[in-house]
Amino acid sequence: MSLLIRRVRTPENPEQDTDILIEDGTISAVGADLDAPGAQVLDGTGLMAAPGLLDMHVHFREPGFEYKETIETGCEAAARGGVTAVACMANTDPVIDTPEMVELVLEKAGNANGVHVLPVAAVTCGQKGKELTDAAALREAGAVALSDDGVPLQNAALMRQALLQSDGLPILCHCEDADMVGDTAVNEGKVSEKLGMPGRPAVAEEVMAMRDAMLAEETGGHVHICHVSTARTVEIVRQYKKKGVNITCETCPHYFTLTEEALLELDSMAKVNPPLRTEEDMRAVAAGLADGTIDAIVTDHAPHSAEEKAKPLAEAPSGISGLETSLAIALTELYHSGIMTLKQVLDAMTVNPARVLNLPEPALKAGCRGDVVLFDPDEEWTVDPGEFASKGKNTPFAGLEVKGRVHGTVADGKVLYRYKI
Repeated sequence: MSLLIRRVRTPENPEQDTDILIEDGTISAVGADLDAPGAQVLDGTGLMAAPGLLDMHVHFREPGFEYKETIETGCEAAARGGVTAVACMANTDPVIDTPEMVELVLEKAGNANGVHVLPVAAVTCGQKGKELTDAAALREAGAVALSDDGVPLQNAALMRQALLQSDGLPILCHCEDADMVGDTAVNEGKVSEKLGMPGRPAVAEEVMAMRDAMLAEETGGHVHICHVSTARTVEIVRQYKKKGVNITCETCPHYFTLTEEALLELDSMAKVNPPLRTEEDMRAVAAGLADGTIDAIVTDHAPHSAEEKAKPLAEAPSGISGLETSLAIALTELYHSGIMTLKQVLDAMTVNPARVLNLPEPALKAGCRGDVVLFDPDEEWTVDPGEFASKGKNTPFAGLEVKGRVHGTVADGKVLYRYKI
């Protein structure tokens, strides 16, 4: 089966139309006026093309919490956001902590729409922080990383051992000291005081980030810090990268777009873990993306039911449903604001996460996988969670005017989503 994408432009050649021919799931040619008799044709006139996005941090909830999301509905949401590959976290029920559970996720993904699902397996059995999983066996089964995300690995000795026994897999770390944060929902500061709620201090993230950076330096293992939210965490990563330590990190659109003040207006819709921080932190996160300290933009896609998010702030679960808005928000806040170039934004959502996960580098070149997103970087639209394919409609961006719209998503040469093309 062949697919010919006609008359698109790329960040490298924004003034020149080009065609992309995909045959048997692989890009076979890129150039002007390609001829492909019998191929399916997708007209991309006026659109920008890039490798399909890779979101290396999502929660698809299956098995165990299918009322929030399934692998199938999560993949549909991904396709609408231009995402052709996702790394699914292990905090399901049961936890993804055995080769059999990794294989189950891959089997479920095979019945979805064609988005590539990359399982992340737990660091410890049951995410209980007591006994390490078998990294080599999990890798053999198809896991691309290890993570107890959502449950910080408190035991430093066990974290050190995990890095020594990771079998080359990166360990994706939720860096927060659980004893400091307790069950609080709001950044410690003026907003927590205004709400009369106990605060979640920034230092809880920073002290764990420093610990894991030091352990990466000592062991040579690969630490990847998830959802960076504070200025000091950005600086810790920056300094350890300068020392040549094997450390990478990510952040999410809400951390370079919103501050703790959003909780006063949006209540639980702005409740995330770690929490939204200060204006200074938000600016530092954006600067960290611009200078390459922060490698990847991810969503931490965390869908919940409407009933759960309607609970009082202290009781509602943390999380945002983000797959369908991530590119638009990144373009709006980072590209159109002049903080980053278009290529920098796209690299943070494609090339860089692939490098973190030791995957082949995506590119619009012959021989590369036929995963492509087509988008208009300038089209304006309004976020409407009622139109989400995800079961989770929980977003603080409802009603937001954004600039940049996905018009087509292709994975392995198969058209997964199209909008007005």
